[in-house]
This record gives sequence, C-alpha cells and structure tokens, in this order.
Amino acid sequence: MPVFPKERFIDAVEQVVKANAAWVPPYGSGATLYLRPYMFGSNAVIGVKPADEYQFRILTTPVGPYFKGGAKPITIRVSDYDRAAPCGTGNIKAGLNYAMSLHAIVDAHKQGFDENMYLDPKTRTKVEETGGANFIFVTKDGKVVTPKSDSILPSITRRSLIYVAKEYLGLEAEEREVYFDEVKDFAECGLCGTAAVISPVGKINDHGKEICFPSGMEKMGPVIQKLYDTLTGIQMGRIEAPKGWIHVIE
Repeated sequence: MPVFPKERFIDAVEQVVKANAAWVPPYGSGATLYLRPYMFGSNAVIGVKPADEYQFRILTTPVGPYFKGGAKPITIRVSDYDRAAPCGTGNIKAGLNYAMSLHAIVDAHKQGFDENMYLDPKTRTKVEETGGANFIFVTKDGKVVTPKSDSILPSITRRSLIYVAKEYLGLEAEEREVYFDEVKDFAECGLCGTAAVISPVGKINDHGKEICFPSGMEKMGPVIQKLYDTLTGIQMGRIEAPKGWIHVIE
C-alpha cells in the first residue's frame, strides 16, 4: 500500500471530527470520540495480487468510558497459538494480524481468560504482545520495561508511556527483549493501547501454573497508575503536553 500523505491525513481527521462535532462526548465524562483510519485495496480484481487502487477512510463513533468503576486487573493466559510469523507482518497495522488472533481469543474467553499472551513464534521463549495491545512491565525497583521484537506492532501508546516514564516521572525505561522466564520477577504488568491506555494485568496462567503479580487483583499497581494518570492527564489537558502531541481542531 502507498503511504497516505501526512497533510491529507490530518485534513481528513479534522473534517471528520468537525462533521461529527455533535457526537463529541462532554469533557470529563470519560467518554471519547473514537477515530479509526483505515485503507484497503478497491480495484476490480479477483486474482491474488497487490491492488492498483486504494481507498482511505475514517470511521468514527462515540465510545463510553473504558473502565467503569475503576480498572480491575485482568487474567491472561500464555497462548499456544502464534499471532505473527517470523519475518512476517507482525509489526504492521494490518487487519490480517488481528484475524490471526480471533480464534485464540474466543478460545481464551471460553476457558475463562481475558486475553492471550503470545510468545515469539520462533523460539517461544520471549514475550511478544496480545492480539491488540503491547505489554508493559515494571521491575521491583521501579524500572519500566517493554518487549522489543521485529514482529511487535510499534504502538504509539507504548512510545508515549515510555516518554512519560522518563520525562515526567523520572523513571528508568527501556525497550528490550523480555524472556518469559523473567516475567514472574516483575512487580507490575499491563497492556497498553489506544482505547484503554493501560489495562492492568493481575495474573498470568501458564498452562495451569499461575504467575501472580504483587500489585494484586484489585487495582492498578502504583507505577502503572502513575503512568495512566499522567498520560490521560496530558490527553485531557490537565497536564501540559510535549510539543506536537496535541492537535487543536477549531
């Protein structure tokens, strides 16, 4: 697919938001106007080959607060399925990556789990991500750690949280390979993405063996809570944002 020009992208977002201004939820409600830009091949071809014509569109809808009554930690399982292939498209925002995780998430829900933890498909020793979110860990001495892999989607939320950890909270933060064997030694765990910002993880089930984080199953851990409060504070205008983070639409 060709790269959609930045200027046209910003203009499209502005037009969509203005056209749906009546649907922007009240400030402070916790609800938001969710935007989903997407692009697809649209020329008339039945063969298996790249398209010559593409369409860019933006879907928008108001969504309620992601966490109603507080963010309760979730329970996830280590999946036997793979989300992406080595040297594949795992680092691309493509629909096929989400499709790869659908059967696995349905199966996880049937087993009573909220999400899947995918390990690297080549060695199955390193943490990758879930079907739609990146992992973020906190060590017992307060360092923020996120997995690094060529098959992980480079999340803007994860990048923002790393910046917040370093520049706003004065924490040490690093992106590196995270081996599954070390997960049991972390103090906190969360999943980060656009909609929830951070969803706390309280427990990981590894084929019947449980890893329980010290932060517990009742609330976010202290460091993840600070990260969440700071980033959402920037988004809501309560905390001064870094230059270029906020785009005002008149």
